[in-house]
Amino acid sequence: MFFSHLFSSLFFWGGMNDISPESNFMFVIGCHINFPVCGVEFLFCLLLQKYTSLLVRMKEIKNIVFDFGGVIVNLCRETAVKKFIEIGVANADELLDAYHQVGLFLEVEDGTLTAEEFRKKLSIVAGKELTYDQVFQGWFGFVTDVPLYRLEYLLELRKKYNLYILSNTNPYIMGWARSTEFTSVGQPLDYYFDKIYASYEMKEVKPNRAIFEHMIQDAGLLPHETLFVDDGAANIKMAKELGMYTFQPVNGEDWRDDLSALL
Repeated sequence: MFFSHLFSSLFFWGGMNDISPESNFMFVIGCHINFPVCGVEFLFCLLLQKYTSLLVRMKEIKNIVFDFGGVIVNLCRETAVKKFIEIGVANADELLDAYHQVGLFLEVEDGTLTAEEFRKKLSIVAGKELTYDQVFQGWFGFVTDVPLYRLEYLLELRKKYNLYILSNTNPYIMGWARSTEFTSVGQPLDYYFDKIYASYEMKEVKPNRAIFEHMIQDAGLLPHETLFVDDGAANIKMAKELGMYTFQPVNGEDWRDDLSALL
């Protein structure tokens, strides 16, 4: 009788805590099994499931894919809007989004426009000639800080996992991020990752399925061995559909302990 309770409880609690794509299925099965478990058995089952689940995750996950803005660096959309308005883009509030841009801002992130083409078209919108630095400062308004503790954590993760960036971004931000100006210790973003997949270079943006499939094929990833970390709900949804494990932190939070608990 005890082991029947154990079996039922493992299925139920596996569904409640599992980060795998099959978690909902496990939860449904568990809910349809009767398990009148006593206090001691219940606690034992819960602890055993937690330990077993942790071992499975540690064994399966080999790759971690991170978003850039809102995960590696902290963002503030309102500051970016203000910066663009200051240089003459009056409708910046309509064009800029925390996750998915529109109009010219989308075209520079999906690679339709180069950095120079974007500058010229934005100059027309502003009604005056804008310099590269003015446009850069507008985009850079998104970035509030680059927490060094996260980057140090990434270096520890690289000892055990393959790390990647998959980001909706543009040549202005990546030009800075991939330079020695990125951090106070003089290391570019590339130093912390095996490869960076930038939307403007891939000619696709998240949450489109194509950009995920391109990355998976190019990096030789197996979805069930990959953890996807992104603060955008639509991006998380697509990663789940493709069979990846997922984790959705909140912009600005220290997510290290939560991520470590999943590995």
